[in-house]
Amino acid sequence: MRLKLVILLLLGGVLTSFGQELNSPQLSQYLADNPFVLAPTYAGIGDHVKIRVNGLSQWVGIQDAPQTQSLAADARIGNRSGGGIFLYNDSNGYTRQQGARLSFAHHLTLDRYEDEFLSFGISYNFNQFRIDIEEFENITGDPSITDDRSTSNHNFDVGLMYRKNKFYASINASNLLNKDLTSFNPVFEPNQLRNYYVYTGFRYSKNKNSRLEIEPSVLYKIFESDGRSETDLNMKFRFYDFEDYYYTGVNYRFLNDQIGKPLYIAPFVGLKKGNFYFAYSVQIILNDILAYSYGTHVITIGVDLFQGLSNCRCTY
Repeated sequence: MRLKLVILLLLGGVLTSFGQELNSPQLSQYLADNPFVLAPTYAGIGDHVKIRVNGLSQWVGIQDAPQTQSLAADARIGNRSGGGIFLYNDSNGYTRQQGARLSFAHHLTLDRYEDEFLSFGISYNFNQFRIDIEEFENITGDPSITDDRSTSNHNFDVGLMYRKNKFYASINASNLLNKDLTSFNPVFEPNQLRNYYVYTGFRYSKNKNSRLEIEPSVLYKIFESDGRSETDLNMKFRFYDFEDYYYTGVNYRFLNDQIGKPLYIAPFVGLKKGNFYFAYSVQIILNDILAYSYGTHVITIGVDLFQGLSNCRCTY
């Protein structure tokens, strides 16, 4: 029974990589003071060069489960713009993919007294996707399998974000171009990678001197290829100690036709100490995999470097 489950998981991982998108898995990394991994519009917001390193291990306890490593960095350019880079390496069953995303954002001030801003962002994406047949060949014994299948894809993301005081809302479209299927079977492999998502939230505190800040947020995402959609409901509590802070919260993700059956529930904790950041999250999968796995674990380590104040509040 255990062997059958492992095989199904690995095959499912391969099919998921084919059927959804060529991209880095997006779980709760964006909640670790790292929203730039979601959208290019966040590039350059802040007064430092922000660097975040993520390590993601899915279905811990199951052999050959998906593993992902990524690095995100962004910085302000001038007073009103920002740029960033996102690199990732992902292994999932018999698939391997590496990619890079280069982003640019521009921030406009709508009302300087009300802290009302509008941001535009664009990203160029490069991804190399490969089916690793070395182990696959040993299992199937198929002599027709003689080489690895790989493809490289170029794509773009665009985004728009509105901010007013402590409220924020962004709309993003990812992977605008269709995928190159030259190396694969176009009958079974969808080439539409586009997905659209809305991310919005609000940071509430009782007053300016309050040490507690509460931040509810929602991430809604829809995949064009098959019409699926999913939602994250998030609640974050941030406790301030002068300029440092600690936080905890929970992320609840579900398919929109199965609201009462979450894909996972993910508690998370983190801190900012000086210019150092650390966060940890565990995704608790509420299905049969729970009996064989210790969950999915995400660790984020970050640092802010080279502080440089801007003359425009739109990048604060």
